[in-house]
Parts: sequence; C-alpha cells; structure tokens
Amino acid sequence: MIDVQQLTKSYADLRRGNFVALAGISFQAPSGQIYGLLGPNGAGKTTALRILSTILRPTGGTATIAGYDVVTEPSHVRHHIGFVSANTAVYDRMTAWEMVEYFGRLYGLANDQLTARMEEVFTRLQMNDIRDLLGAKMSTGMKQKVSIARAIIHDPPVLIFDEATSGLDVLVARALLQTIADLRDQGKCIVFSTHIMREAERLCDRVAIMHRGRILTEGTLDELRDQHEQRDLEELFFQLISHDEANHEAQLTSQTTVAN
Repeated sequence: MIDVQQLTKSYADLRRGNFVALAGISFQAPSGQIYGLLGPNGAGKTTALRILSTILRPTGGTATIAGYDVVTEPSHVRHHIGFVSANTAVYDRMTAWEMVEYFGRLYGLANDQLTARMEEVFTRLQMNDIRDLLGAKMSTGMKQKVSIARAIIHDPPVLIFDEATSGLDVLVARALLQTIADLRDQGKCIVFSTHIMREAERLCDRVAIMHRGRILTEGTLDELRDQHEQRDLEELFFQLISHDEANHEAQLTSQTTVAN
C-alpha cells in the first residue's frame, strides 16, 4: 500500500550549507498493519510523513501510496490518505458536525452518502455528544476526535498519524491508541510516528528507528530484539541513537583534523 524507495529531502541553509533532512530512506507498509517511525525530535519522521501527504516535495527517490506517486499524482494520493497530527487545527466558529461535513464535501461525497458516513463515524468515535459544540469550546481530546473524524470521513485506505498523542492526557491518549488499533483491524494501512516506546510496543506491527534522516534499523519488534540482542525497546533505541551520535561526532572530528 505504501512503497518508499531511497527518499531524500535537503534544504539550503545559510549557516549549515546543505542540510539533509532525509538521507535515502526506504520502507514498505501493507494494508492491515501499523508501521511505526520511531526517533528523537529532528530525526526526519515529520519530513517523511509530509512528503507522503504531498505537503512537501522530495529532493530525490520515490514514494507511492495505493500505486499513486506522491509527486506526479498528488490529487489521487490525497484521496487515498487521512492525516492526523498533534498540530491539526480546529476552526473555533464551526461545530464538530460542521467541520467533518465540510471536509466530506471537499472529498466530493454526495449528500446522502456523506450523512450516512458521518452518522457512522460519529457513533464509532463516540462523538454524538459534541455534534453541536463549537471548536472554541472543545477540550484537546475533543479536538483530536474531530481531527480523526475528518481524516477518515472519506474512508481512505491509508492513515498517517504524526505524533498524534503529543500533548494529550493519559486517558485521551489511550483512547486514541485504541482507535488507531481498531482502524488497523478494519484493514487500514497506518503509519504512526512517535518517540514514546510504549506506544510503539502496544501498536506497531513493524517499526523503523530513525536518526539524522536515516533508518538505523527496521523490522518487527521481535526481529529487532533478536538482531540487537536487547529485549527492552527503550534501551535498544537508546543504544542505537547513542552509537550513531558517537559515529557522527567521530566523523566531524576527522573532517576537522583533515581540514586543519
């Protein structure tokens, strides 16, 4: 369902010169699974997901969703995905029902189809009690439910969650994780980025650990534990990141020595 091959993204930076946000990452995510992108802040997770969502254009490599190329067929890609992040905005002057309806119309759903779909989504996400609540009066958890509802209103086969639990309290985050698991069980292909190891352990069928725009390791949790001889995912994560940082510092020192 998602096929990423040697995806790169770089920016011109006046201070640092050419900054590489993604350095040729590759992965595949099928239907009915949750693929986790794990990494510290600045690892490149959000850059990768924004490319998949057609918000950014890659510098090189390819990415396809449901067979559609994110660069050459962006409109088709957008109709096949739903995107949720911790920063998804909710309009203060629209009710929950109005916001989800608005996005359904943007996706071209006919009136009868849209109404039936909205009834289904609002019931599934337990949102009927906030149908008429204005965005300005919603709690963070309520806003996140609206974000999910409008992301799935057109029933896309692929869903992208970019650190969607960030800033949520424990109860709301737990409910969101259960919703994501339910969507996976419905056959959705889900990409889920996080830096919280417990979320990855609870949800993900496969994970990729990213750092400095690269994938350091990839596989199921059991495969990674066996490969790196470390049962604790958080400790495994820490060891890989620390080792990569040490290598990076050594390279910088070597380059400085050669330059002098």
